[in-house]
Parts: sequence; C-alpha cells; structure tokens
Amino acid sequence: MTTQGRLSAGTAWHRGTLTLGAEEEYLLVDPATGELRPEAQKVVTDAAAELGERVTTEITAYQVEARTDPHTSLAAFAEQVRSLRAAVVRAAARHGLGVVSSGTPVLPQPSPLAVTDGPRYARSVAMFGALDDEQTICACHVHIGVPDVELALTVGNHLRGRLPQLIALSANSPFWQGRDTGYASWRTLAWARWPAAGPPPHFASADEFHALVEDLTATGTIMDRAALYWDIRPSVHVPTLEIRVFDAVPTVADTVLLAAVTRGLVATALADIEAGRPALRPSQALLRAACWRAARDGLTGDAVDLRTRRLVPAATLVDRMLDDLRPALLRHGDLDAVTAGWARLRALGTGAERQRAAHRRRGSLPEVSEAQRKAVTAPYEHGAG
Repeated sequence: MTTQGRLSAGTAWHRGTLTLGAEEEYLLVDPATGELRPEAQKVVTDAAAELGERVTTEITAYQVEARTDPHTSLAAFAEQVRSLRAAVVRAAARHGLGVVSSGTPVLPQPSPLAVTDGPRYARSVAMFGALDDEQTICACHVHIGVPDVELALTVGNHLRGRLPQLIALSANSPFWQGRDTGYASWRTLAWARWPAAGPPPHFASADEFHALVEDLTATGTIMDRAALYWDIRPSVHVPTLEIRVFDAVPTVADTVLLAAVTRGLVATALADIEAGRPALRPSQALLRAACWRAARDGLTGDAVDLRTRRLVPAATLVDRMLDDLRPALLRHGDLDAVTAGWARLRALGTGAERQRAAHRRRGSLPEVSEAQRKAVTAPYEHGAG
C-alpha cells in the first residue's frame, strides 16, 4: 500500500494533535571573559540530579544538551524548555560558569579541542580528523511524532523545499574564531562539510533509504545510522521525524516559534500526502544553493524561491510559508503563538542580528557573550512570542 493509501485507510492519528519535542545544545563559558570552559561533565552530573536523563554531554567538553519530553500542548512544551534552561543555568552557576545558546561560540575556541571521553567520540575523531575540530557548534533539533520510517521519509520529502526558510528563521551563528564571518548561520556551513549532512536526498521508499544507509556504513563514510547528519531524518531512537537544521537559538520564545512552525509543516505535509499533492522537488544542487544563500543572509537579504527559482526578500518567503501553514496552525491551536513569535522576530531580528547589534553597541565580543547569557532564561509568556 502506498503512503497515501495508508494515511487514508489508517486510524487518522495524523488528523489529531501531533506531538512535539526538542533537544537544545548549549555552550559553557567563563562569565567574565566569555571564553569556552571544558566543564560539561561536572555541569551535567549536577543538573542530572534534577533533570535525570533529560540532560547529557555532547562531543566536546564545552557543550551540554537538554531534551524535552514529547508534548501535545505548545504551552507545556514552552514551560519545559524554560525549566530545562533554568536548571542547566543553575547547575553551571554552581561551578562558576555561564550558559549561552548560540550556533557557534563568539570567541575563538581553545586548541587543542577538549573532546568528551568515550569510545564513540574517540572513533569519530579517528575517522573524521579535523572535521571534529569544529564541533563547538550547537543546534536545536525539533522532533515531531511520526509513527514509521516510510511515512517520516515521505514527510521529509515535502519539507526539503522549506529548509532555506528554516535556516533563515533560526540563524544565530555569525561569529567564528573571534570574527564576523559574513554569514548569519556559519554553523550551517561548518556542518555541511560532513559526508552525510545538509539537505537530505529525496527518497522514493524506505527500502531506498535503508540501502543508502547500508552503503554509507559499508564504505566507512558514516559510523552508523546515528551518524546521518542530514537536516531532516527519521529519528534513530524514537518514532519521530527529526528536523536538525536549526541553529541553537537565544531565547525560549525563539525555540517555541521553531517548534510550532515545524509542527505546522509536518501537519501540512501529512494533509498534502493524504490528498495526493506532490512534494516540491528541487534539484539537490539548487536546494543546496538556496540553503547557502539562507545561511549567508538570514532574514535580512534575499532568498531563493524554489518554486520560481528567483530571488525574493527572505521575510516575504517566510510570510508565504506561514500562510500555507495557517490551517495546520489553527488546528493545533498554535496560530496566535506563531503570529506573535514571527512579529517579535521581525521586530528584534534573528539571533544573528541580535549578536551583531550587541557587538555594534558594545564593541566587545565578551559583551556579546554576556548578552547571550542573559537571553538564555529571558521570560516567556505563551502566546506573546
């Protein structure tokens, strides 16, 4: 049976409220200097007393990851993101450290890089060499509940053409090694160097997906399926579609906006699949180019409209996307939060714009880091953006 047929004949779960969750990666810094501090294990051990397995280490000793539970309520999701951030900040403070949520560190990273102990990380360093030297980059991964791989891949096909807008919305990594890169999302460019990263291929079936994973593993290109770093992938551990394209974003409000928009995208894709509407299928080369353009300009410049293959203002392209998502946002009760969140983002700018504005005001990269630390636990009122 086709994916469309399974949806039409199934239990109609996809017409209900889709679950959402997120993983956020944070950087640990010296509060006085903004420099990275390799104290993740201490902070995670401390925070785990409160958060349990919802907090963990990452590949470098400068990073902490926090994971929400699955939620159907956007308000409950927002509250857990806030409480996770607050718990990590408290644990870090007990060790004299600060926490920032940014796609890249503002100040130069130490050399040699402090890699977290463990066989998997050691194997990665042995396989990928200098690629791992740039892994002080942080992301926000949004998970939407989708029950099987075949369906998740089909939904992913429909989301591929939206990746440039999602990069622009979350851009929050303009600085690298102590200088402005000229990109709104340098993390996007750094991550794209990996052999199975960036926009995923279009998959005709789960069999095609599994065959490619087998080939990539057999040829020593990836360690295993968990090392598929595409911007969209079926999760390895839970029955979700994982959207990995986002930079780590400054505030709870930013994370909530990304999660609600992602749920709207998945719900819209499911409706399109059931109705037999095909996915936009840009060439891999054009899609990659559009993602590069979005990483460079964020929301402040032009973006590639993959439908017309012409440049339009990036914010206009996001407006059009949100118009397309309106029925799904209404059904999930997320429309007001997304409308307010998008208005807020337009007014304040993306994380990248806020970082650059702080640098212009203060003329100091450590003070940019200080502004980021204050943003991590900024108050969030559901529906107010």
